[in-house]
Amino acid sequence: MGNWAVVAQYYSDMYRTEFICRGLETKDQALKALRTAIHTYVPSKHIVEKRRHVYRFADQETYLVVIKGKLSEWECTLRIAELVADSTDPAVAKPAQMDDGAAEVTDGPQDRIPPGY
Repeated sequence: MGNWAVVAQYYSDMYRTEFICRGLETKDQALKALRTAIHTYVPSKHIVEKRRHVYRFADQETYLVVIKGKLSEWECTLRIAELVADSTDPAVAKPAQMDDGAAEVTDGPQDRIPPGY
């Protein structure tokens, strides 16, 4: 199973994060899936799309999608995310943190199981 995912984040009565796809093996696969999703993703809120504007952020890995419907306008952020910790599989964190000469395993916040669980 891969460690990359494409997620949509938006506000609809409350802040939400939705996985568009996950389990992608490489960052390049995730970027390809992201670039497909910016043109095809439709919100679970049933909007009859009249127009779609797509804005790319400077990091080249995040997009703002604005969909104009008949009566309303809806916006969301689409981006890629890497799974760097999994409490059911602690081995996930090590490759993600050591990838490309990144931070040492002891640097930065660590996923841990709180006492009593």
